[in-house]
Amino acid sequence: MNRREFMRRSGLLGAAVAAGGVAGIARAKEAAPRVPTIKIGSLAVSRLILGSNPFWGFSHKSPQLDEEMKQYHTDEVIVRVLDEAAACGVTTVTAPPDQRWLDLWAKYRASGGKLPLWISQCHGPPEHMPEEIDASVKAGAHAVFIQGGRTEEQFGQGKFDTLRAWVDRIKEAGLPAGAAAHWPEVHPELQKRKFPLDFYYQCFYNVSKGDTYRAAEREKAVEVLRTLEKPVIAYKILAAGRLRANEGFEYALAHIRKTDGVCVGIYAKLAIDQVRQNATYTETLSAM
Repeated sequence: MNRREFMRRSGLLGAAVAAGGVAGIARAKEAAPRVPTIKIGSLAVSRLILGSNPFWGFSHKSPQLDEEMKQYHTDEVIVRVLDEAAACGVTTVTAPPDQRWLDLWAKYRASGGKLPLWISQCHGPPEHMPEEIDASVKAGAHAVFIQGGRTEEQFGQGKFDTLRAWVDRIKEAGLPAGAAAHWPEVHPELQKRKFPLDFYYQCFYNVSKGDTYRAAEREKAVEVLRTLEKPVIAYKILAAGRLRANEGFEYALAHIRKTDGVCVGIYAKLAIDQVRQNATYTETLSAM
């Protein structure tokens, strides 16, 4: 499929969703997307991973939108999003092992929830990181990674032994281990130091040093990504909602490798069909 066909299909999908109503959405749902898979360690995950930042009110835009997101995303809404993602060919969600998520995930899986895989994003303070990893393992996480801010915190202080101990703890539990970062210099250094990582999460924008969202930042992220030997999950590819979906997906999937994936959340209040749109972009662009 060439770029012209992608633009035609994505335009039709966007128009159907924007039109609203049962007929428009039905046309957009005629064929479920076939999202390809990638491997992180021995685990096969969908190339599009559902992010959860909007569920918890992390908009990266304003406190008002943060609060709006938190209020809207009840457990019932989150379950609908998970099942919609599964229906669209997405197999995997990433979420932190906070108690609300642990309870929700346990209930979701016990009640026959359709989305099968959870990657845990451990983000607690350093003194609680080992217990967060253990809680993730106990709750059935299929892989675990250290959140970007926590990775950079240890990196910036030169505490590589602490960071490595966290990674080793994940590996000892038998799960694929990852690390996230916003700073482009982090992952190459971890690779140089031979950290036993199975995957990396790389932000397209260096937002931990200011919400700038400049094109030059994602270019640097892509440059770094291509030097890494293990698979990379690119996140914030839509600049936290600042880019149109077709633009963000087209750039990301044209520049990452076939063995890499993307992680994108949605604000369900705007339209749950964003999940299907994103899955369609991933399917179509992966075939180009």
